Formats: sequence, structure tokens, C-alpha cells
Amino acid sequence: MAAIFISILRSAFIRTLCATGLLALACTAAWGQILVGQTTGVTGPAAASVNETIAGAQLLFDAVNATGGIHGEQIKLVRLDDGFDAQRAGENARELIEQTNVVALFQNYGTPQTQAIIPWLDKHGVALIGPSAGAQLLQQPAQRHVFQVRSSYQLEAEKAVAHLLSVGVIRIAVVHVADAFGQDALDGAMTGFRKAMTAPVLVLPAHRDEPDHAAIVPKITASQAEAVLWIGSSAGVASGIRALRAAGSTAQVVTLSNNASAGFIKQLGDASRGVIVTQVFPNERSIAQPMVKEALDLARTKGQYELSPAALEGFASAKVLVEALRRAGPRPTRAKVVAALRSMQPYDLGGGLLVSYAPQAHAGIEFAELSIISGGQFRR
Repeated sequence: MAAIFISILRSAFIRTLCATGLLALACTAAWGQILVGQTTGVTGPAAASVNETIAGAQLLFDAVNATGGIHGEQIKLVRLDDGFDAQRAGENARELIEQTNVVALFQNYGTPQTQAIIPWLDKHGVALIGPSAGAQLLQQPAQRHVFQVRSSYQLEAEKAVAHLLSVGVIRIAVVHVADAFGQDALDGAMTGFRKAMTAPVLVLPAHRDEPDHAAIVPKITASQAEAVLWIGSSAGVASGIRALRAAGSTAQVVTLSNNASAGFIKQLGDASRGVIVTQVFPNERSIAQPMVKEALDLARTKGQYELSPAALEGFASAKVLVEALRRAGPRPTRAKVVAALRSMQPYDLGGGLLVSYAPQAHAGIEFAELSIISGGQFRR
């Protein structure tokens, strides 16, 4: 009886230590859960894309947990909303790492937000897996604890410019959000122009949260631009395109994969037709692609028969996280997760989509192609 009483006291004591954070990494595994943290813009201007990436990732987490989890432990995602605000993202990351004691962070959204998170990753040796932020500055030089899954924004922007020029569109304007993401994508676009030995007719910065379309649109129309590469979050880009169409412009509009969501198409409304969106994963309806088929099969078990590109990005990043946890072994620690990620040399997401990490190379897959919105869907 005394032994049982002591055991109960010990259990209560350990639970208290876990609740106060004093046992840090050991607590999650001790009670059959692997805590993974996420700070992302569930609300705010990027919510349309964010919530679809969340849904795509959840397809895999639910499937893994339903079949016993990872080494018998359930993945528990602890999510905090940062409203697409970089300062809140940094504060959330600190809370998740220092108080919740997560073993890794997963798929935040935005380049400035990722920059705000990195100091906490480096301070505590925590991996961030699959950020929805393809800025080159997050890849070169390699950030020690950031493991990309998607392609870079620079590659997308360069490809978009090259496509427009290849079909004879010469007068191209660029509108870019005035933050680290916008500057990074602009650098990629300018690389495309330089390679073709030409230049944009107009380059306009836009406020991230409150773009002044009343000032931007007249400058675009006055430049007689045939096309506009519009770089920004889904809400800002959608409202800009609607304003452009209301002004009578028929310029071709291209935007990047951060807006490859069904929610973005809804935000565009009647202005969606013909908008080109770059993509960083294979066609979300291609059942011949193994990763896409896997995601669609899981979606159908939940009564869903379509995936958006954003959902597929969430699913792909979840596959990398799950594989890292498997390789980390039972009761994973932060250090074991980082080591497991660096052992992926390479890891096939399915159908030859390879991520390959090393201590000085944490870039994701190199895949970028174009889609066009037609009939309320992305067509390739």
C-alpha cells in the first residue's frame, strides 16, 4: 500500500513539474504525446491561405495518430494565432518554446514572421519545419534551425517574368509589399528582367496591411502596363486586382504561390478569371502523383473531394515533420529532431519530390510552374 501511495505522489509531482515547465523536454513523451508548436496567421490578411495549409497538414496528423502515432506517441499540435503580425509571431514562438516546451515548431506563415522566430530557435536549438516563407534570405546562408520544404519566392518570381516575356509581353509593372518578403520576391523578378536584358515599366511598393490602391492603380494604368506581377498577401493582392479591373485595365496579372488557395479565388470574386498564380507543388488534382494521391485519399475519408495548392503545401510539410519524428526515435528531444532532419539526404515526399538537408543546406524542393484561374479553379 505504501508503494502505491508513493507512486501516486511521484506521478502527481511529475505532472506538477510538467505543468510548470521544469522538466522541459521530457514531459511530452512521458505522457504519450509529442508536442509540436505552431504560430501562424489564423486571422488577418493571410488567413485564406493559412487555414488551408492547416487543413492539409491535419489530414496527415489525424491519419498518423489514428494508426498509433509515432512510436506509440500521439502528435499534438499546439497552435497560437499571430494574426500575420511579426512581433506576435516572435512572442508566440518564445511561449511555445520556453513555456509549452514543444520539441519543434511547424509551418508558420510569412517572411518577417520567420525572421522574428529565428532568435528563439537558435537560443534553444529548436527546429522550424516547413515555414510558408520561401525567401532566399532564409536559405542563403542556411539558417541552422529552419528546414524549408517549398521552393523559393525568387525562383517563382523569376519564372513568372520569364513566362511573360516569352509570350511577348514586354511592358510589365511590379507591385510588391514593402517588407522582407516583397523585397525578396522583387529581387527574383529583377533577376528575370536582367537575364532578358530588359526592365519593368514600373516598380511600386505597397503597404503590407493597408495598400493604397487609389494611388497604385492610376500609376499602373498610366504606365500602359500589359501585365502586373503583384506580390503580397491574398487580401491585399485580391483587393488590388479588383480595383485594377474596376479602373478598366485588362493587364494580365500574375501573383505568387503564397496566394495559391481557394480562399484567394473567393476573395477575387468576378476578377479571378485569367489571373496567373505560380505553384510550388504538383497539380493538386493529379492522382498519378503519389503524394497528391496520398493526400486526396486521406481527404476523401473525411468527405473532401478536392484539395487546394495551399492544402497540399501543408500536407507536404507535415510529411517532413512526421518523418523527422520517426527518425528521432521514441521520446524525441529537440536535438534528436534536428539531427533527424539533417539525416534526410534525401527524403522523397513522393514521385521524386526530394528534400535533402545537410548542416549548411536546408533548402526545400526545387519546383515551380504556372497555373491560371479559370472556372473557379487553378488550371495548369
